[in-house]
Amino acid sequence: MRIGSGAGFAGDRIEPAVDLAARGGLDDLVLECLAERTIALGQQRRLRDPALGHDPRLRARFEPLLPVALERGVRVVTNMGAANPLAAGRETRDLLVELGLTGRVAVVTGDDVLDRLDLRRPALENGIALADHGPVVSANAYLGADALLPALEAGAHVVLTGRVADPSLFVAPLAHRLGWDLDDWPRIASGTLVGHVLECAGQVTGGYFADPGVTDVPGLAELGFPFADVAPDGTATIGKLAGTGGVVSTATVREQLLYEVTDPTGYRTPDVVLDFRSVRAEQTGVDRVRIGGATGRPRPAELKVSVGYRAGYRAECGISYAGPNATRRARLAADVVTARLRGTGLRIRADVLGALGGSGEPGDECRLRVAAMAPNPAAADVVCHEVEALYTNGPAGGGGVRTDVREVVGIVSTLIPREDVETQLTVLEADGAAA
Repeated sequence: MRIGSGAGFAGDRIEPAVDLAARGGLDDLVLECLAERTIALGQQRRLRDPALGHDPRLRARFEPLLPVALERGVRVVTNMGAANPLAAGRETRDLLVELGLTGRVAVVTGDDVLDRLDLRRPALENGIALADHGPVVSANAYLGADALLPALEAGAHVVLTGRVADPSLFVAPLAHRLGWDLDDWPRIASGTLVGHVLECAGQVTGGYFADPGVTDVPGLAELGFPFADVAPDGTATIGKLAGTGGVVSTATVREQLLYEVTDPTGYRTPDVVLDFRSVRAEQTGVDRVRIGGATGRPRPAELKVSVGYRAGYRAECGISYAGPNATRRARLAADVVTARLRGTGLRIRADVLGALGGSGEPGDECRLRVAAMAPNPAAADVVCHEVEALYTNGPAGGGGVRTDVREVVGIVSTLIPREDVETQLTVLEADGAAA
């Protein structure tokens, strides 16, 4: 089967995904749009409005993509449900109706485990109890392929989830199409390897690999996204569409293989403990790399949980200086505002950005950025006020002040017994004839 990657993060481009759906000969297209930071932002939106929390770009992505995908028979799997998968499912169903399309939308929920998580558990990062970090606002378990299989078996054309481990989004359709048993550790390890290589989309086609004069990548402006041709034994060939920019090479694949892997002998996912030591990558043609050799051990008894807590408020402010001596004036402004804020007890960071060497020539321009974390909005506003006051209470020639105060949701992780996580499936039908 052929499976493609249509997104690697929340802000990814949609054009390469539409191209893959249109002429890639895909069976499945996976859009991985969720990170720890992203789901925390989704939880913030949902706290403000219970109807929100899913990916705000869902409609902008699906409007050009779904007509093409449904016409070509490409199944779409994505975690754009974020903190509110059911809202994402309803919006997708409604969009299909508006477009006059018929399709089955499956929504997988159950990753939200806030109501069953023991907040006395320690965070994996620092050993401190979850409750001691601050008020906990979210807890999302990393679901595995087993949570997605019922949606695929229900004949869904579009599958929407919340927090699912990135490679699991690929393992589920691979297992479904190729008839793999989820206890077949060598094959699930191979599928996890494929998912890990594809999960960041343009990274493996050269997008994060490009470094001018060191690792040049052709046609970066027209970067194509990757796909994998996967055999029943789990071996796979990574490629991209002809006529797209970027490159697929052993170098780009190996770089992605190392991405976020702290222990190559035991990369833990909800589906398998993956061992990379026997993995091989071989160039088989232009923009074609064969991968294989993954081995695996039984899945962990516990699932990782991403926990969001109220971490305070971030003030971020800036003021620009231009013309002769601009850099020195900006540095003086940094000293002034830091001195004025010293009594607040806040840790202030002040950086001069964009300095053009401090030559003193007309045309020099730079910007002072001041940032701080504060326990409440009022304390954060004090920082912004002192930067704004630099207009007439600081060095000459300051302008273009911008200030921003926003709440920060901090992220730590912990573990939860697998049996404490219960997933649910909701199927929504869209009948294009009713549009």
